[in-house]
Amino acid sequence: MKSVCSLLAVALFLAACSSSPFGKKVKEPFQGNAYESNNRFFRGTGKGTSSQDNIARAKADLEAKAQLAGQVNTTVKQVADQYLGQTENEKAADVADKFQSLVRQVMNTNISDLRKIGEKKFFNEKENEYTVFMAYEIKKNAMFRFLKKQAKTDQTIDERQREVIEKIIDEEIKKADAEDASN
Repeated sequence: MKSVCSLLAVALFLAACSSSPFGKKVKEPFQGNAYESNNRFFRGTGKGTSSQDNIARAKADLEAKAQLAGQVNTTVKQVADQYLGQTENEKAADVADKFQSLVRQVMNTNISDLRKIGEKKFFNEKENEYTVFMAYEIKKNAMFRFLKKQAKTDQTIDERQREVIEKIIDEEIKKADAEDASN
């Protein structure tokens, strides 16, 4: 009986010491809740690697901003789809298309309230390589206010569509402002 217990103990010990089939888990900077989007912020992180630090930084910057743009685009698509579902207006699809087009235009311009919330640079001497991690955030209410401002000046949107888009944006601003007030 002792030998069975000893054998079982050795087997458990070896199983505990063995590595994961995926390899060793790596903890990178800017992970966790503080760097994830929530009801108040769109957040994005990026990682860039290169033998030149400025190129690694540019890659990290681009990846973080692309992640942010994707989140904003997804959120706006959900809002537009929700509008389409709630509206039986024959021009609802037209308004939703204009709204999404407006977002693409905004994402192609400089975003007014984009804030860098972190940047870390590492140098691997063995590989002669820089790795840069970057994190950005945009307050949702500021993003929607910027969208509203752009909608007012967009010449491709007629007055009725502009009113509807502004109404949609105002509802999203109210939600974001309520989140800010509760925190």
